[in-house]
Amino acid sequence: MSPQASNAASDVASSGAEPAMIDISGLNKWYGDFHVLRDIDLTVGRGERIVICGPSGSGKSTLIRCINHLEEHQQGDIIVDGMHMTEDVKRIEQIRRHVGMVFQHFNLFPHLSVLDNCCIAQTWVQRRPRREAEATAMEYLERVQIADQAHKYPGQLSGGQQQRVAIARALCLKPEVMLFDEPTSALDPEMIKEVLDVMIELAQDGMTMLCVTHEMGFARTVADRVIFMDQGQIIEEAPPTTFFNSPRSERTRLFLSQILGH
Repeated sequence: MSPQASNAASDVASSGAEPAMIDISGLNKWYGDFHVLRDIDLTVGRGERIVICGPSGSGKSTLIRCINHLEEHQQGDIIVDGMHMTEDVKRIEQIRRHVGMVFQHFNLFPHLSVLDNCCIAQTWVQRRPRREAEATAMEYLERVQIADQAHKYPGQLSGGQQQRVAIARALCLKPEVMLFDEPTSALDPEMIKEVLDVMIELAQDGMTMLCVTHEMGFARTVADRVIFMDQGQIIEEAPPTTFFNSPRSERTRLFLSQILGH
């Protein structure tokens, strides 16, 4: 653990405050010679909703994928719900039980029904009985308003419906944190709202969320903090009102003028 992370943990212990859900310090990652994440420091409180935005190639998706070790980082510390990320397979699996993830392209198994897609991790990873897994799956399919499609296959659903299934599948594992990696970017415009509505409901229920997205209306409505990244660095972070109305960085202002101008 880095001195920064150790000091932060000591400060929390001495103050009696609830520890952060996610604590990242000094995070660096390279792809070969390409330095994709540069000295990232980020603390996310329990129940906090974070939106991460920035141009393509800025490191946004890589950052959230490091949180559940879908990407391996070379330097720095990641602590999730008090658990320090290491290379130990059992520790990685333990952290992943606390972290749900929704991808840009759904990543559903095409040969399995919607219900089976929502049950497979429960029965194989968490060893739940099939009946219990099905009950949990139907509970969350109902929550995302797609329970009537439970016996269909992903290819029979619209993109928006498939993404709602992907959200239900992640929720079935009852995570403490939800990571969203551009969950609406592969959708047709008319399907975006149905997915965002589900995400807004999750946020209102107090789920800790990190969402990489260019949906600035969602950021204004849901986020406690908006983070702008460029060239592997956090350039600016602020509450939505401050971020959109009076950004400090010229680079942030340029980005907002481009993305809000469309």
